[in-house]
Amino acid sequence: MSFSGEVKEELVRIENDARHCQIAELAAILIYSGAVRTDGSDVKRILIQSDAPFVTTRCLMLFEKLSLISKNDRSNLQDQNTFSLDKNDSGVIKRTLQTIKYKEGDKLVNPLVIKSLCCKRSFLRGAFLSIGSMSNPQKGYHLEFVCSDTQQAVQLVETLAFYEIHAKVVARKKYQVVYIKESEEIVELLNVIGAHVALMNLENLRILKDMRNSINRKVNCEAANITKTVNAAAKQIDDIQYIKDHYGFDNLADNLREVAELRLERPDATLKELGEYLTPAVGKSGVNHRLRKLGELAAKLREV
Repeated sequence: MSFSGEVKEELVRIENDARHCQIAELAAILIYSGAVRTDGSDVKRILIQSDAPFVTTRCLMLFEKLSLISKNDRSNLQDQNTFSLDKNDSGVIKRTLQTIKYKEGDKLVNPLVIKSLCCKRSFLRGAFLSIGSMSNPQKGYHLEFVCSDTQQAVQLVETLAFYEIHAKVVARKKYQVVYIKESEEIVELLNVIGAHVALMNLENLRILKDMRNSINRKVNCEAANITKTVNAAAKQIDDIQYIKDHYGFDNLADNLREVAELRLERPDATLKELGEYLTPAVGKSGVNHRLRKLGELAAKLREV
């Protein structure tokens, strides 16, 4: 199962006894998934279809908890992916639309249904169950809601802002996609909608990924430093050999001759190590100064 599927599977197990929150969640599922429809005869129907069977199961559970249908009547669950109410269930449909405060042509959840913060949480949970998805965090951080129009996207963005979650909107074909890419804000959303197991799994993956990135940065930094040191030593040896062949060590000052001979003897030594081999010992900056003098001399000799 995908990470997104795991989140939804966790969400449908949440027990929420507050009736107003159940209404908010059901309203989000019905409105955002476009479940409320009118046929050619102006007869209302409700149809929930999802590739994830737990979404339709959640919808059925909410209908039962809100006493919109009998707990013993599962005839509206056509199969594990489809929940349907048609003209034979006109009374249920009427009560359902009254419960969620639906008005003809509504594309948004009625603001009265999501006035309180707890109901906003349930609204966001219902929205994620019906139109939300999340990428595998091992590959990248991306959570989105695919809305049918701009109004729905705006309602989602404004509701997320109550929890300081800053979502953006982009057009994708005929849809408006509300998306979040910051891992911290995705974690906050999972916390808000109650997906705490998924949140911990995501946090563990984030920690592991950060550790790997930190190790890679250190390895790359060390490799770069080693390469820099090797290249510098190679140039120093080349300069010193040129001086030896075209100028002679006997013409060098004692301190320069000493470090030149030592560099040829110990091509792999660091500046600090070279300084420790000198008598008396010289610091890293002192060795670097002498080698720079030798480099300048070699450059002048090459110009002649």
